[in-house]
Amino acid sequence: MPRTQQDRSKATQAALMKAARPMFAERGYANVAADEIVAAAGLTRGALHHHFKDKQGLFRAVFEQIETELSDEIDAAIATADDTATRMAISLRTFLDVCERPEVLRIALLDAPTVLGWDTWREIESEHGLKLINRLMTQAASEGVLAHEPSEVLTRFVFSVLVEAVMVIAHADDATAARAQVEQSLGIVLSGLFSAPG
Repeated sequence: MPRTQQDRSKATQAALMKAARPMFAERGYANVAADEIVAAAGLTRGALHHHFKDKQGLFRAVFEQIETELSDEIDAAIATADDTATRMAISLRTFLDVCERPEVLRIALLDAPTVLGWDTWREIESEHGLKLINRLMTQAASEGVLAHEPSEVLTRFVFSVLVEAVMVIAHADDATAARAQVEQSLGIVLSGLFSAPG
């Protein structure tokens, strides 16, 4: 059956993203040339400009792809938890786990704020990480687990703490020891949100 133009467009976009993603992850955005990406994808520079406008547009698509995958992974991890407090604990561990992956650290946390600009990075994060945190905190508040109703500011504070926690682990000489310290410190900081132990 002949492919439609839409099918061909999706295939081209997928090929460019598949070629670019490992390059961005291994070497960083600044050290990857657009010509390298199109050559690896077996396409032309025109295809890149047609579907993503430029290398930055392609990077944004890769970043959004990663964010969607991470949100789906965390959702899957917490799906079988019996209560919101358990879901929050599982989501925290899963978030730290996935952010230790070199690909996620480089693309989503190190390069994205610089390449896309802080406002755009936060906007995309709002559709993924912040939305998940807000959902869990709203559920916890409805169950009487949180001491206060979650607000946008509080949700952003929690997200900022989690991002800083990931950075501490990423830049530590001993990542294992740093991870243990981070988890302990997060427990201290975040315990103030709860109205009861657990």
